[in-house]
Amino acid sequence: MFDIIHCPLRLKADPTRVVVRPFHIAFTPEGGRVRRIADYVLGLDEKAAGEELELVLRDFDLRHWQTRNVFNARYAQIEAGLGLDGASLPETKKQLIGAFFCHEYSYAAAALMNPSIVPHPDQTGMSHGAVRIIMSLRAVGEGHISSVAFREGILGPGPVFELMSEPPFATAADSAIELDQGAIEIHRHRDSSLSGTVLFPMTEAQRNGLEDLRLVQFDHEDGSKEWLGTYTAYNGTQIQSELLRTSNFRTFTLAPMTGPAARNKGMALFPRKVGGKYMMIGRQDGENVFLISSDRIDDWGEGQLLLTPKYAWEQVQIGNCGSPIEIDEGWILLTHGVGAMRKYSIGAVLLDKDDPSKVLGRTEVPLLSAAHEDREGYVPNVVYTCGAMLHGDHLFIPYGVADSSVAFGFVALDELLAGMK
Repeated sequence: MFDIIHCPLRLKADPTRVVVRPFHIAFTPEGGRVRRIADYVLGLDEKAAGEELELVLRDFDLRHWQTRNVFNARYAQIEAGLGLDGASLPETKKQLIGAFFCHEYSYAAAALMNPSIVPHPDQTGMSHGAVRIIMSLRAVGEGHISSVAFREGILGPGPVFELMSEPPFATAADSAIELDQGAIEIHRHRDSSLSGTVLFPMTEAQRNGLEDLRLVQFDHEDGSKEWLGTYTAYNGTQIQSELLRTSNFRTFTLAPMTGPAARNKGMALFPRKVGGKYMMIGRQDGENVFLISSDRIDDWGEGQLLLTPKYAWEQVQIGNCGSPIEIDEGWILLTHGVGAMRKYSIGAVLLDKDDPSKVLGRTEVPLLSAAHEDREGYVPNVVYTCGAMLHGDHLFIPYGVADSSVAFGFVALDELLAGMK
């Protein structure tokens, strides 16, 4: 077995983390409930409307950032459908109407899991051996809807990890702009920190969730860097692999990927081109690991079979656990394996640096597996990560436990390589 340095920190589901979301009531030709609510507010005199708004603010203003502005923005979204002229309405009534069409959503009430990690774009002020990081998390709330949350922190010096404190308020990235081919652009709220930002489903293909973001810092051939992430969009019946792109974690584009491989989940992008090609690890058949190359970063074919189940702890299925990590000896690819009783484990393989289709080594035993103290939760007997990070002479692995919480561990790189056959 491997000697894992476990961090005492554990992140868990937290129903107190709430954001304001639109509360959708369908418009009908006759107006229906939407019209009735608006007419009720319009029929109030200004004093009564002010008193009703103050009651709402008394309950919710301290729980959210700029609550009145949120209500104003929601009113603006439904104004045309109501046939109203906002210019002639008092601010109090617009805010009260907006409040009736909002609700609180506890985005991580059910589960917090499946993290990935990348270096932060801003490394100013870091001491020698320390790295500022960004971690993505899959947060699950009411209706089992998945969203993407972020946390910032610092690694090192040495095998040490510290998270920055969460801000008191969480805000949803919004201002969605439709682009070509089903893509959208969304923006982090200008006053929100990244650790307080949540990315929610925005398109019909994403309606039931953004699942398992695998972030990677991508080095382009011109020397520029971009932060990319593959994830699964789920609409309740179908899945689709999509790609998140950002250069600053303030503006994000979310776009569907095309090609046969994009019909499944669990795709992980290499952090640079290899041999002039974009490279991806996939799991098109839900059982084995494939290597895919492409001339385009958004279109992926079937690829070639790379790994099949070999050991008992991975006989049911194997898949990747995030993007390959480049070291002098090649590419480290973390894998997940599922064995008897659907028990999950995390292992690793070493791929050739110039030809990743060549497997140079493979761990016979897992780095991590669902242990007795880490088996209970929403989905028992699961350990899973969407991406680790090399830090000095250690590999830092944030990982989900039982689809319920997130734990953290370090493994020495030389020990990992020595444990491969």
